[in-house]
Amino acid sequence: MKSLKLSEIAKACNGVLTKPEYADICINSITTDSRKACKDCLFIPLKGERADGHDYIEQTFEAGVACSLSEKEIATDKPVIMVESCYQAIKDIAEYYRSLFDIPVIGVSGSVGKTSTKEMIYAVLNQGFNVHKTQGNFNNELGVPLTLFKLEEDHEIAVIEMGISGFTEMTRLATMVRPDISVITNIGYCHLENLKDLDGVLKAKTEMLEFLSDDGKMFFCGDDEKLYTVKEHNGIKTTFYGFDQRNEYKAEIIETDLLKGIHCKLYLKNATIECVVPSVESHMVSNALCAAAIGESLLMTPEQIKAGVESYKTVGSRSNVIRKADITIIDDCYNANPTSVRASVTSLSKFEGRKIAVIGDMKELGENENQLHFDTGAFINEK
Repeated sequence: MKSLKLSEIAKACNGVLTKPEYADICINSITTDSRKACKDCLFIPLKGERADGHDYIEQTFEAGVACSLSEKEIATDKPVIMVESCYQAIKDIAEYYRSLFDIPVIGVSGSVGKTSTKEMIYAVLNQGFNVHKTQGNFNNELGVPLTLFKLEEDHEIAVIEMGISGFTEMTRLATMVRPDISVITNIGYCHLENLKDLDGVLKAKTEMLEFLSDDGKMFFCGDDEKLYTVKEHNGIKTTFYGFDQRNEYKAEIIETDLLKGIHCKLYLKNATIECVVPSVESHMVSNALCAAAIGESLLMTPEQIKAGVESYKTVGSRSNVIRKADITIIDDCYNANPTSVRASVTSLSKFEGRKIAVIGDMKELGENENQLHFDTGAFINEK
């Protein structure tokens, strides 16, 4: 990360530096894990269910950290920045750190497919830029700051995943991320205990738009009926992508090869790209189209976009195809909700031979959970 003076950090998080004579000391990394404490590092102690990071502050000083945040008085001759809340401070510091970068930042959200879309966008943009991305699914109020802190001087674009489960959470994430490009993949039946219904999900996801830069861009999946209602925001016109003909950017599946991937055409503004998406999931074609649209808006060539789409690699347990002798396993174990289950079962139905679906719990579905489970079961039965 860029070097930050202790005076900068204290100001960013409204903290008090206990030893002002250390104000010009610089830190080059930030950690919340005492085991990763090192020289020239800032330690942020967080209280967890089983441990309190404050108990390890002295240990981190022994490891060479330059400074630690703290909510408690610490008996030490080392510099400490006193704050009311370390959880709030880490977000405040991340917001300040983000402001030091004048590069396109892409915020990616949606009920389903955030991580795979983020990875596809990265795969495409990486053909022409030095891209920073969220690792794994570090997409919450702790993961996003840690992701931002890993931005380096030579990064040209950042792709930041943003996951929420309630109202105002996206506001807190977007305050840090300040996206120049907003991506929303879909509005599905997720976290309904807090968000109540699809309108609530839409409202919560689109909180991001209040923090979009003045010359920002919005790329939404136009196949989603809720998203398609968001035609513009503060004078910024939405760019819709998807399979439906009403979308500005469209995709067509030519052939699905369960061994090689999905042969498709991506219809962009200035080019038609024929490529193979390395996935068995048809929605990955939509994700590729999203990445291609963003790539074209950033003046990438069709050749770069095609190479990026075809270089995509899945991460974790997301549509990971495992072949053992004459058995094919689709490892899609990350999470389950009605939208994701339908997508997975649709992909499974395309395989020949005997098919078995092992489906995990669908939680946080709110007061309509019984009906949503019934409807999902009926859909599976039809397939």
